[in-house]
Amino acid sequence: MKLGTFMMPLHPPGRIATETLAEDREAILLADRLGYCEAFVGEHVTDLAENVTSCLMFLASLAHDTKNIVLGSGTINMPNTHPAAVAAQVAMLDHILKGRFIMGISPGGLASDAEVFGSFQKNRNAMFLESINMVLDIWAGEAPYDLKGEFFNVSTKNTSILEIGQGAILKPFQRPHPRIVGTAVAPFSQGVTEMAKRGWQPISANFLLPEWVKTHWPKYVEGRTAVGAQATPAEWRVAKSIFVADDDKVAQRYGRTAEGPYHFYFKQLVRKLVGFAGRSNLFKLDQAQPDSEITPDYVTNKLVIAGTVNSVVDQLLAFREQVGDFGTLLYACHDWIDPALGKRSMQLMAEEVMPKVNAAIAAGR
Repeated sequence: MKLGTFMMPLHPPGRIATETLAEDREAILLADRLGYCEAFVGEHVTDLAENVTSCLMFLASLAHDTKNIVLGSGTINMPNTHPAAVAAQVAMLDHILKGRFIMGISPGGLASDAEVFGSFQKNRNAMFLESINMVLDIWAGEAPYDLKGEFFNVSTKNTSILEIGQGAILKPFQRPHPRIVGTAVAPFSQGVTEMAKRGWQPISANFLLPEWVKTHWPKYVEGRTAVGAQATPAEWRVAKSIFVADDDKVAQRYGRTAEGPYHFYFKQLVRKLVGFAGRSNLFKLDQAQPDSEITPDYVTNKLVIAGTVNSVVDQLLAFREQVGDFGTLLYACHDWIDPALGKRSMQLMAEEVMPKVNAAIAAGR
């Protein structure tokens, strides 16, 4: 099993963006030094707690300071941007990174982003599909372009001077295009099946109960089988909130109580997903369970793996046994209330937890 990281990121809204953006960069630079294989970064425009407003800009800031880690958009919210802009910006970043890039895409899940971009009452799934199809058509085709859709149009037919390059959009470094992934946030996600049909790979979100994460693999197999392809666990990424410490009391305090950033993270999510978006189903197995029981304490204790090295190893192996085999574990980054503890957790995860997990897997545990 490989180890990567996934960063939304999410910080207390009162923190200064200059500091949190520097902290988020530091986390990925540390991940690169520690041998994490991938780092995905999300984006939102209208959320001061998640203040990476463009994941592509943020990743570009890391391009020349990282060496081995593959950087991924996690995700580009496709309805919020014109497909020509996405095609051009992704292609440029792919060249800057010389192919060390994965393209994560989604319809976008933040309601205030949808409202600010004028798509709150529109079919964002349809917008998402039209947008990514146009991006792929731009990369596969040649200028001048003349693509017409319900939501977007892409044309340079009236203004192209192709002999000097005008009217054409840069193609990516990777051909025909970077690997595409999508984050799965729903139980029994039909989106996973549709992604699999197109050769795109899923990331199971870190805020899903293990019972719901488990439902993604059969949906992925269904999609790959439908197009005559073989699904392999190496293609499945699973994100998880994990905190590792040298002392168990510290691990429990920082990883599970209101003194630590994990509790803050899930407090924010409960407010957004349960209190506003009507997505309490993500956090309960029995849908008759009252929403009032879906508290930050309840969710944090359900979804965070916290402990010393051996405890986390055991918890991860139990999690893998429950959800099934997968190829990459994405360590979810959280605010560094205590930078020393945040860095130490990432170090212990890479240097001690993962070697023991992989040794246990090899031994058939």
